[in-house]
Amino acid sequence: MSLSGPSPIGPSLSGPWRRAAAGAGLLGSDGAVRPTIFAEMSALASSTGAINLGQGFPDEDGPAEVLDAAREAIAQGVNQYPPGRGSAVLLEAIAAHQHRFYGLDVDPQREVLVTAGATEALAATILGLVEEGDEVLTLEPFYDAYGALIELARGVHTTVPLRSPDFLPDHGELRAAVTDRTRLILINSPHNPTGSVLPVETLDLIVELAHRHNAIIVTDEVYEHLTFRVAHVPIASRPGARERTITISSGGKTFSTTGWKIGWAIAPSEHITAILAVKQFLTYVNGAPFQPATALGLGLPDEFFVSAAATLERKRDILSAGLSAAGFTVSRPQGGYFVIADAAPLGYADAADFCRRLPELAGVVGVPLSAFCHPRMAAETASLVRFAFCKRVDVLERAAVQLAGL
Repeated sequence: MSLSGPSPIGPSLSGPWRRAAAGAGLLGSDGAVRPTIFAEMSALASSTGAINLGQGFPDEDGPAEVLDAAREAIAQGVNQYPPGRGSAVLLEAIAAHQHRFYGLDVDPQREVLVTAGATEALAATILGLVEEGDEVLTLEPFYDAYGALIELARGVHTTVPLRSPDFLPDHGELRAAVTDRTRLILINSPHNPTGSVLPVETLDLIVELAHRHNAIIVTDEVYEHLTFRVAHVPIASRPGARERTITISSGGKTFSTTGWKIGWAIAPSEHITAILAVKQFLTYVNGAPFQPATALGLGLPDEFFVSAAATLERKRDILSAGLSAAGFTVSRPQGGYFVIADAAPLGYADAADFCRRLPELAGVVGVPLSAFCHPRMAAETASLVRFAFCKRVDVLERAAVQLAGL
């Protein structure tokens, strides 16, 4: 995921941090760490006053009752270390959520672990279960933390490409990629950055391959409630999957509270024990007053979850229409926060260069899709840009008008 850009920051890295930077594509030829493309684009948006559609965070608050619950927890003194596995009210709410939405029965005391966001759950899982030389398979493009964490664990990162326009894996390539060396099959659905949702046929093939090669499935489902006219199907709900699946999610995307960093892992107790063994030396615990607030959110009426997805779908359509009017070829994501737009019809073959010029051209910031890929996918992603539509409607409408000026 190497991108040319600004000068390196900080001292040269060594040891595990060097591996992590290399896995994230942030290690320069001089051995110094470079800022992520997300940090670079956000800084560019700040310095130019451009609309930041690069980073995937909402610009408006989530449900008032969830925010009020956090304030109430603080007022009641819920401000010290919570239990290591998470507060009882949140553990029970996560288990109840899995049963309510997916019919999955989960033991809240033995099969659930609260983490500092989904990223810590991913970190503790990969560091706890991957030995040096183990293969970890992901879809590509991939969330940048995946590559860094796999390198940090001294694993071998293998991928199956997701290609435009549908961004779904080829089953033949998936079969070829899973081998007896594969320790983890790490999937993300709804997918960041492409917005694709894996169909049941693909989920079932992954379960089949995990059994055949004795692999563990790790599934990142942080956008589980943000799908558009297609149901989210947890892979743990598929036949034969539950006993070898680690499900990771969080409240940040669902409740527009990304700064709270309340995530969780759900898995058979032996996997939770291995994950906890690492997690306790990362953050130890986190977010005491935000845990009961997130628990309240998970118990909100169905209307909230339906409305959240419908609102985000409308935002997708507003931004997509603006991008199309500007001349981009635009994907149609089935879930999540992001839309992929091809700048090639506008005459821009290099999305990284285009994104750096876009604040001047249209007062908008995006992120090149190549930031989520290894260099071998450079040709397939060269002109593709990821834009976030998890912003206020008036912001998206303004961005659409400005983009139309291209």
